Amino acid sequence: MLRRIASRCARGLGAGGGAHPAVGLSCSSRSSDAPRNQPPSSEFVARPVGVCSMMRLPVQASPEGLDAAFVGVPLDIGTSNRPGARFGPRRIREESVMLRTANPSTGALPFQSLMVADLGDVNVNLYNLTDSCRLIREAYQKIVAAGCIPLTLGGDHTITYPILQAMAKKHGPVGLLHVDAHMDTADKALGEKLYHGTPFRRCVDEGLLDCKRVVQIGIRGSAMTLDPYRYSRRQGFRVVPAEDCWMKSLVPLMGEVRQQMGGKPIYISFDIDGLDPAYAPGTGTPETAGLTPSQALEIIRGCQGLNVVGCDLVEVSPPYDPFGNTALLAANLLFEMLCALPKVTVV
Repeated sequence: MLRRIASRCARGLGAGGGAHPAVGLSCSSRSSDAPRNQPPSSEFVARPVGVCSMMRLPVQASPEGLDAAFVGVPLDIGTSNRPGARFGPRRIREESVMLRTANPSTGALPFQSLMVADLGDVNVNLYNLTDSCRLIREAYQKIVAAGCIPLTLGGDHTITYPILQAMAKKHGPVGLLHVDAHMDTADKALGEKLYHGTPFRRCVDEGLLDCKRVVQIGIRGSAMTLDPYRYSRRQGFRVVPAEDCWMKSLVPLMGEVRQQMGGKPIYISFDIDGLDPAYAPGTGTPETAGLTPSQALEIIRGCQGLNVVGCDLVEVSPPYDPFGNTALLAANLLFEMLCALPKVTVV
């Protein structure tokens, strides 16, 4: 058995979707021409077989030796409405068994270009949101210090704040592509300054964002005032309401965003409620008349070639979508983010 697992590791196939770390083997130490981790092909390994990891990749305890990694943050105590996002990472991983290794639409071959694994979940404190943010920040500081680009499975949107703290510590203020139904720039609610409606306000407070390179897409819904975009626009953010996206391709918009972002570091934060609840009902604060999945693909694919230093996909709440369509969509969007990372081979 160990010989078969070692053989798979040497070929970069993992062991039934990540079982080999349990027997003390690792594929991460490699020369530049050594094989990289690959999700196992369903031609040889049945989809239900193996440890539940993102795309059935090997599970690795350390980011050392990785170019990119999927990371779960199962936190939802910052949620203001329907809970359940703590179960998002697990369900996204379950649905990711449908994903394969190549992206024919963009020509991206991420697993031929990067060493990728699943780092498991950050251990959060479900009784203390401030402490959870500390735990997330410290975990991501280690990830980015190792030169690994994190792709995060959320979790509610509060988690982006400590992640961006870690990003800014390494890269300085970063640009932000934020897809969402909501601004997430509130100052406080119920007297609290930290919840999933405030992460980007806190980021501005701490100078974590390059505000002239922040774009918010898909914003919509009722508000407490007739000018809900006022704070964001005062900071220099570009706000693209959902109405400006209806019934059109977003390729031209992303051409403008690419020029705005330039070659400096950019972080992608994608709230699944940016999509219309007809496509993604499993979320905590759904808003009608949102983006379509094809527009989501145009946004992410439009980031190809940019200096993307991290990504997240947040607010998947599986209890509100028992069929798993929201999580399946989230898994596909995370794969698209992986394909858009720097150094990914495109043919």
